[in-house]
Amino acid sequence: MKNQLSGEFLFQVAALLLAIIVVHGAYVGAIRPVADAQLREQAAAIAAGAEAVPERSLAVVIRDFEQEACFILLIWALAIMGYKGRQNLKERRLLEASLIDIPEGTSVLPPDAREYSRSIEALPGEQQDYLLPRTLLAALQRFATTGSIQAVSDTIREQVEVESDRLDSELSMVRYIAWAIPSIGFIGTVRGIGDALGQAYEAVEGDISGVTASLGVAFNSTFVALVLSIIIMFCLHQLQLAQERLVLDAQRYTDKRLMRHLVAPD
Repeated sequence: MKNQLSGEFLFQVAALLLAIIVVHGAYVGAIRPVADAQLREQAAAIAAGAEAVPERSLAVVIRDFEQEACFILLIWALAIMGYKGRQNLKERRLLEASLIDIPEGTSVLPPDAREYSRSIEALPGEQQDYLLPRTLLAALQRFATTGSIQAVSDTIREQVEVESDRLDSELSMVRYIAWAIPSIGFIGTVRGIGDALGQAYEAVEGDISGVTASLGVAFNSTFVALVLSIIIMFCLHQLQLAQERLVLDAQRYTDKRLMRHLVAPD
């Protein structure tokens, strides 16, 4: 479990660095040059007295630093959720495997529990840390030591509840990112409005280009941040749904494949 957590931490750090490099490279190499060129053309047309209608292309809408930060966080959150989704799929494959083979009609007594544990203990170390093997092994060990079916049921319930809490807590970083992106968008809004107020004297003199550009920064940053937060929340809810289904299916698997075969000694 420690190795898994260490690997996940390294993956998150690498994903963040890669997101920064890719997004910043895209902004420096393509997005900002295109947006600046369009804004210069529009400013030149307005200065020449032409009746030019400002066009809000995608490059112009996402050109500012707040939008860049939002895209970095978006890619980082998607990478984290992709990693956890991949882990979820790997654990779900075990639900289709016969980890414990108890023939129909067979009764399992406490002395038999050790024999059925061997197939689970023979799994690779990584798979033994998955929810289903851990739950089955803990249930068999508790039955071998106590001989109580109620104790086994309590152990299974405890395992799935702990796993559910763990999976939920590990999504705290994604929830923080989903909160941070709109906050960064509002920072851009405050910055844009502040710049617009600072250029109010130019608008009074008849030049409103600076004010409109600053207000564009304000509204664009909020718009982009809210759209990206919607995407993250949708993916987050889908991942939570998959994790909850895994926990419930693991409990159902244990009840069907093990619990109904247990027989307490007289």
